[in-house]
Amino acid sequence: MTKVKYPEVWDLDVFFPGGSDSPQLREHLNLIAPQLTSFEEKAQQFKVPESVAAAGEIAELLEEITKIRTDIGQARSFIGCLLAQNTTDKKASVLQAEVSGIQAQLTTAMQKVQKTLTNTEDSVWQSLLEMESLHPFTFVLNEWREQAKQKLSEEEESLITALTADGYEAWGNLYNSVVGEMKIHIGDKALSVGQANNLKSNSDENIRKEAYQALEKAWTEKEDLLAKILNHLAGFRLNVYKKRGWNDVLQEPLAYNRMKQETLDAMWGAISKHKQPFVDYLKQKATLLGKEKLEWHDLQAPVSSSTQKLEYQDAAEFILKHFGQFGPELESFSRKAFEEGWIEAEDRPNKRVGGFCTGLPKSEQSRIFMTYSGTIGNMATLAHELGHAFHSHAMKSVHGLNRQYAMNVAETASTFAEMIVFDAAVKETTSDAEKIYLLEEKVKRSMMFYMNIHARFLFETRFYEERKNGIVSASRLNELMHEAQKEAYVGVLDEFDPHAWASTLHFYITYVPFYNFPYTFGYLFSLSIYAKALEEGEGFEEKYMAMLRDTAVMSAEDLAMKHLGEDITQEAFWEKGIALSVKDAEEFLTLTSK
Repeated sequence: MTKVKYPEVWDLDVFFPGGSDSPQLREHLNLIAPQLTSFEEKAQQFKVPESVAAAGEIAELLEEITKIRTDIGQARSFIGCLLAQNTTDKKASVLQAEVSGIQAQLTTAMQKVQKTLTNTEDSVWQSLLEMESLHPFTFVLNEWREQAKQKLSEEEESLITALTADGYEAWGNLYNSVVGEMKIHIGDKALSVGQANNLKSNSDENIRKEAYQALEKAWTEKEDLLAKILNHLAGFRLNVYKKRGWNDVLQEPLAYNRMKQETLDAMWGAISKHKQPFVDYLKQKATLLGKEKLEWHDLQAPVSSSTQKLEYQDAAEFILKHFGQFGPELESFSRKAFEEGWIEAEDRPNKRVGGFCTGLPKSEQSRIFMTYSGTIGNMATLAHELGHAFHSHAMKSVHGLNRQYAMNVAETASTFAEMIVFDAAVKETTSDAEKIYLLEEKVKRSMMFYMNIHARFLFETRFYEERKNGIVSASRLNELMHEAQKEAYVGVLDEFDPHAWASTLHFYITYVPFYNFPYTFGYLFSLSIYAKALEEGEGFEEKYMAMLRDTAVMSAEDLAMKHLGEDITQEAFWEKGIALSVKDAEEFLTLTSK
């Protein structure tokens, strides 16, 4: 039987043939304008509801919002894919700016509706939410009302939104352009940042060190420009906070993630108390590599000689096999993604850094972006992004207005899919060397969430506090990052990565700050779900999908209580997940001590 050969370059023409020159894309964007004008007029005429008679008008506005959001989302994701696959696509950059302007228009009109709803008398509001046409949107409408109460007047918020496209969104886009055009010179090759990053896990220390030094040189050359971008992005955001009377820089990210400060504190508190097994792992790794202390360029180094190249086709088959053992829906959906060219995996120049999954809501499809170079880590990234896509697939039956899930729960399905693949790989191997290699890949991921992400959180918290008092220089940013890494890694390393503030694109994402702790939340949250899946076995997939469908219509605390029966404001919940990952670290230590 001949194996299916899955495409390694995604199919975007199915949406808008011709890329950034697509006439269909131009037509799609042109058709949004009259819809938006119509909605803006209705938003201006919308009056404070005085009785349940307003339910029909509100329901109509919600449908229009959903339709326009879907059309904008389709264009935004498509253009984002164009820029990811070719960072030199200047026409796509122009289109991206155009879509940002359209999004700002919609946001302004929506703010008018939200402010008007805020002024609804409480008893009328409750009666409205009981109406059949509005009841399904109770959570979203209450959230809108609460958010509007905490913001400035309609006119002031409209001004902020109008300035966003040429304000902090522009700074974020500039960062992507600068990094996308960077060339990292290693030997006689000029690599993209993404290609150079892939060398960090090479088994040859000389190659790893050369890649680290070349990247460090490149970031140093760009540090003043990147420091300006980061400072202006943060400055814009802090000025908005100041106008709104928000003193806590975590207010927006916590609200965005629909979680409490107590939950965040409990998570970091539990992690800080249980880092020792991972410190022991790093010490053992140093010993295995013949060093007293690890240097930063050694963090991704393999300690096992079992580092054979894993072809993309083999990785796809492995993922499908083990997704199928979890549930038929996950397997059939992922097979469709592979066969229909939803995945951009080819290793070539001019691609942007990292990996992502983006939804094209009008087509009810996703696209996955990464650079596959043949490692187990690449296979895990592929499974991770397929998990994101499956999350969107699970919500196809949900109304578009109830699909806006937050970042923390967004990382749940992705990390869950990653764990299926890693656990399967560990169980299938019969070689100690292979098992050590795979266990270390799992431990490195735990270390990423407990140490690297913790360092990012500490850095960003401290940077924003200093930025309140003025511009923070590149040299000071290096110091802040060094201090954060030293604390997060409990001083176990001999060398750090002071320019991580420049190389971490998450610090430059504009729609919300602190895109760090959601990863750790999602990792530990999915560990608990994974443990439940192992306990219940066959048939858990339906419960899992039901939980995914709820991710956009309840707080993180309520979601955990409903589907796991757990109180996530307590450290005890997080310690259960940490305990599972500690087992991997302990098994690694046992095997490598023989």
